[in-house]
Order: sequence, then C-alpha cells, then structure tokens
Amino acid sequence: MTDSDEFDEIVNETEYRRLTVGVGMHGERLDRALVDGVVEFSRNYLQQLIESGQVVVNGRPVRKGSSRVKAGDEVMIELRPTPQSQAFKPEHIALNVVFADDHILVINKPAGLVVHPAPGNWSGTLLNGLLAYDQEMTAVPRAGIVHRLDKDTSGLMVVARSRVAMDRLVQAIAARDVSRQYVAIAHRPWAGPTNQTVEASIGRDPRNRLRMAVVDLERHSGKLAKTDMILLSNSPAGCLVRCILHTGRTHQIRVHMASIGHPLVGDPVYGGSKHSVMPRQALHAIRLAFDHPVTQEKMVFNALPPSDFSALMSEWGLRYN
Repeated sequence: MTDSDEFDEIVNETEYRRLTVGVGMHGERLDRALVDGVVEFSRNYLQQLIESGQVVVNGRPVRKGSSRVKAGDEVMIELRPTPQSQAFKPEHIALNVVFADDHILVINKPAGLVVHPAPGNWSGTLLNGLLAYDQEMTAVPRAGIVHRLDKDTSGLMVVARSRVAMDRLVQAIAARDVSRQYVAIAHRPWAGPTNQTVEASIGRDPRNRLRMAVVDLERHSGKLAKTDMILLSNSPAGCLVRCILHTGRTHQIRVHMASIGHPLVGDPVYGGSKHSVMPRQALHAIRLAFDHPVTQEKMVFNALPPSDFSALMSEWGLRYN
C-alpha cells in the first residue's frame, strides 16, 4: 500500500489523541516522537498528518516533522483510521509460550504465522495474538516485537512485555549480544569444509525487487551480512545445516545458503524445490540465548524442529543430535 492509498482508505471517523512528550523523547524530531507514541500508524502517515496541520504542539500547529520537541510538550493529533491502524487489535490466537515473566515472553512460532500486520495480512498475526494474550502490551511499541521470523519459518522468538525490556533487547540485538541459531535442510549433499562462514552483503535483487540477493556494495545498496554454517548431517538428497546469525538481514540464511549452492528445500524464491512433506522453506529457529534485559540472568532456550521438518529429515536419512 502506498502513502496515497492510505489516505484513500480514510473514512469520516476521527479520533483526537493527546500525548505528553516524555524525558526519553526530549530533543527528538516530532515525527519520531509520534511514531514512539502512536505505534499503530506508520511514520509516513504521521508525517502526512504533520504536513497537513493535523498535529498541534502546545496549542500551535507544527507542519515540519523535523521540528524538535521537549519533555513536557503537549501534543494533540487528529487521527483518522487506516487498515494499518485497525490491524492493531487483539485476536485470540493460540501461542506456544515457552517462557514468561513480567518483562519478556519467549514464543515458539509455528510455520504459517505472520509476525506483524502488513498489506495482505492485516489480521491473524502474532502481534494480534500478543495483544489478546496480555492487554498491557498495547502500551509497548509493536506489542513488544523486537525481531521477526518469516511467515514460513518456525521457531523461537523473544518478545518484550515492558518498555524497559524492549529498549534493552533492541540494544542487545544491535550489539549482537543475542544469539540466534537455526537448522536448515538444503538441496544437494554438502561438499567442502564442515564449518563455513559466509560474509556477503545482502540487498534488494537489482533484477527482481521482490527478493533479496548477495550484492556488490560498490554497485548496489545493501548491508553487510555474516552467517556461520555447520554441517550436522549429510545424505545423497541433501544436507542438514546449523546456521548461526551474526547479523539479522532480511532472508539472510535463505540468501546465503543459496549463494553457496544449497538453496533450502521448499524455498522456490531462492532456487529451492517444494517437497510433499515440506511445502514451506525448511528453516527452524532452534536456539535462542541472551541476558535477561532486566535481571541480567543468562537465558537459553531450545525448541526441537516441528513434525514436517522431522519428517523430511527422516525421509532423507538426516539425523540431528
């Protein structure tokens, strides 16, 4: 959906939202402060509200998103509903909660569950399920989602239940202090060293903007990406590989595995073929480790692969210890 499409969806209902700028947003841009305080609308949409005079700071309309705000500023926003904003509603969705306390949840996400609402999936997402699981999570941006898994990737995710936990988890992920390990089933028997590291930048495929690709940063935009790959089991049909992320780029494992000649089973976007027992990409987030954002306790979680993944392993004679 484009920005203009969002405005095409506007109906006559209007909501006025009042915000007080907190200490943490002192000196920030107005548009960023609004994104922080009104999480169910996109930044582009909020910027349009600013430019059209629908945002008032301390009684005066402000038309520049770059304007700086101060702690204690009173902000009034005239909001109009969009599909994006209406998507932030609780829905009772079964969640496999591995761990829960006052600050975090660890969830074992099933394949097929979209993490965050987006065009084409405005409902039935993990975010909707989290809002139903705990109504207090409406006060946390993005319902506490700090990292994502693709729709068809299964496995472990950590979610914040408090703002302090969210801020610290975001910092830990940025600092690469959160360990995320996956197992993948790929086409073709593994050849070469059993341990490999792929360091290859990832960006939009210049020939197909709907997918990602390994790119040359001197010619195309992208970001550095690094994945460690460890062979776990081999067979004439394919291989079982443990993948350890050092960065978190979109489709990183799928792109890096394809780049070395081992596209994932069930991943036709990157050269894989579907299989009768594995119609989705054969990728599972098996291990998650981090320091608790509040207590600093070391947290380690493991989740065995689901039945479709295990069935393909069995058929191909692959073993995981």
